[in-house]
Amino acid sequence: MVGELPVVRVRPQRSGAMAQAAKRVTDLALAAALLVAFSPIMALVALLIACDDGRPIIYRQRRIGRAGREFEIWKFRTMVRDADDQGMRAIAGLIDGDLAVADAVAALKPEADPRLTRVGALLRRTSVDELPQLWNVVRGDMSLVGPRPLREFEVEALHAWQLVRQNVRPGMTGLWQVLGRSSIPWDQRMQLDYTYVRHWSPVADLRILALTLPAVLRRHGAR
Repeated sequence: MVGELPVVRVRPQRSGAMAQAAKRVTDLALAAALLVAFSPIMALVALLIACDDGRPIIYRQRRIGRAGREFEIWKFRTMVRDADDQGMRAIAGLIDGDLAVADAVAALKPEADPRLTRVGALLRRTSVDELPQLWNVVRGDMSLVGPRPLREFEVEALHAWQLVRQNVRPGMTGLWQVLGRSSIPWDQRMQLDYTYVRHWSPVADLRILALTLPAVLRRHGAR
């Protein structure tokens, strides 16, 4: 707007039912193929975790998905067994209003996390701990590409335009994952998620998928 005169209008990318159906079919086919391809690596990782720190092998955590639907996200366990209890103590100030959501998110994933196991630290750096989420994609909880699924306290902190990110299935990878992962501040993550949802296209998904492996290999922001 210049004064009261609109001079530029930006229209969001519209995605129809056919495009969304094609995205789901692509997710299902690729996730199933990747599960088969990575099954030897996943079996080896499970053995390493069991030898290093015992069971459980898989870590499950409640997340909020599309349209507020709750689901359990799957990851290889990278932390000690009471890590969640320690994490909740670290963000206790969030409940009292003494801690902002951005600070709480940072506190739960510090640069040097003492809760990580020896094998877990390696899995985090290489993002191999995320491979079980391929099963979440097959189940329909997640997509290969999309905003990362948030915890309940994070969703409760969303407001206005930020809530748009909850209109799509969360993804294993997305814009802020390929641009810097945990090094990107909370507010910027929300802006990138909004941009993804409002301007989604199959081509955009392909670009993000193509950038994911180089981002993993760079390890920038991996925690």
